[in-house]
Amino acid sequence: MRILIASIGTRGDVQPYLALAVGLQRAGHAVALCTCPRYAGWIQRHGIDHLPLDEGLLTLLESPAGRLLIGQLDSVWGGLKTAWSVLREVRPIHHRIVADAWAASEHWQPDLIVYHPKLFCMPAISARRGIPAVLAPLLPMQVPTGDAPFWGMPKLPLGRAYNRATWRLVEALTGLGTRGYLRDWRQQHDREGRSRASTPSQLRAGVPIPVIHGYSQAVSPRPADWPAHAHVSGYWFLDESVGSDGAAWQPPATLLGFLDSGPPPVYIGFGSMASAHPAATTQLILGAIQQAGVRAVLARGWGGIVEAKLPANVYALDEAPHTWLFPRMAAVVHHGGAGTTAAALRAARPSLICPFGIDQPYWGHRVADLGAGPTPLPQKRLTAQALGSALTKLVTQPSYQTAATHIAQTIATEDGVATAVAIIERVAAEWRR
Repeated sequence: MRILIASIGTRGDVQPYLALAVGLQRAGHAVALCTCPRYAGWIQRHGIDHLPLDEGLLTLLESPAGRLLIGQLDSVWGGLKTAWSVLREVRPIHHRIVADAWAASEHWQPDLIVYHPKLFCMPAISARRGIPAVLAPLLPMQVPTGDAPFWGMPKLPLGRAYNRATWRLVEALTGLGTRGYLRDWRQQHDREGRSRASTPSQLRAGVPIPVIHGYSQAVSPRPADWPAHAHVSGYWFLDESVGSDGAAWQPPATLLGFLDSGPPPVYIGFGSMASAHPAATTQLILGAIQQAGVRAVLARGWGGIVEAKLPANVYALDEAPHTWLFPRMAAVVHHGGAGTTAAALRAARPSLICPFGIDQPYWGHRVADLGAGPTPLPQKRLTAQALGSALTKLVTQPSYQTAATHIAQTIATEDGVATAVAIIERVAAEWRR
C-alpha cells in the first residue's frame, strides 16, 4: 500500500508522524511524509521520502510579531483573535499549503492518506482521489464528548449537552475558517464536487473519518461516549539516536562532565516556543534556579534562551535526544508540547509545565491531575519568584515522582506505532470491501 502522511508545524508536530511513517514502512508499505522543507534531511535520514509543504506559517511564528501572537493562544477565543489579526498574512500561505498538499498527492499517488488536523484540506483531497483518509491528532480535539467541554472553553454546570456543543462549535468555526481555501481549490481541481464534506471530520455526508489519537490512555483516557471510529493508540515514539546533522548522536564531553559533577539536574526548556523577550526570560530562569538551589540543564531552544554568563550549576544545551537526556534529569520544566510531555512521562520524570497556549495548558492540567507535577505555571504569570517556588516544590515532593513512575510503567507496555499501523491497515481493508 502507498501511504501519504501529511503534517505541518514545529518539530513536535512532525516527529510523531515520522515515527508512524517508519512503522508503516517496516510493515511493508511505501510511505512519504509531506511537511516543511526544513525537515527534509532529517526525514530522509530515517529512510522516508519527503514531499514539500509550504512553511510560511512557521516563518510567521518565528517573526517578532509571531512571537507576540503566541502569547494570545491560551484559549479558543484567543486563538480566534490571533487568527483574525493575521488573516491577511495567512490567507496566501493557506492557498500555497493546499496547492502543495494536492501536488504531493498527485506525485505520490497514495492509496490512503494520514494527516495532522491542521491540514484541513486532506479530507477533500482524499475524497477527490477516491481513497480513504485517517485523521491522526496528537490530542483530543476532533471527536465530541459529553465528559468535558473543548479545552479552552469555559467549564459550566450545564451538563453533557453543553460540553458536546462546545466541540461542535469549534468544529463549525474551523469549517468556516477553511471554507474559502477549499472552495478555491475545488473550482480548479474538483469541478465535479466529489470532495465536498459536511464537516472537517466527515469524508462524505454522514460518513465519519477514522481518527487515531497518538497518545496514551494512561495520560488522557478515551471517553466512554466516543464512537467506534475514534481510537487511542498510544504514543508514537521515534528512535532519536540520529542527530540533526545525520550522524549518530553522541553526548558532548562537557555535558557528561556536568552530569557527573553533582546530583541530577533539572531540565528547563520551552521547545519550539520562541520567547518575545529572550534576554529577560534567561535572567528570570537563572534567578529561579538560584532561588530553588538546584542544578539545571538549560536548553537554548528556538530563540527562547540567549547567551549569558552562566553559573557553575547551569549547563547550556544545544541539542540532546529526550530519550537519552530525560532519564538523567531529576525533573523536567517545559512548555507542555505533546511530544515533550510524552517524553518526560516515558522517562518517569515529574514535570512543571509553563504553557504558552494552544494545547499546552491541556497537557499541563493533565499532568497535574495525574499527580505527576504541580499546577501549570503559564508563561503570562512567569516570574523568577513563582518559577523558583514551583521548582522547589517539583523536586522536593516525592508524590510527583511516584505518579510519574506509575505512568511510565503503563506507557512501557504500549506500542502506539504498531497499534496505529494495525488500525490503518484495517481501515484500508474495509474501504476496499
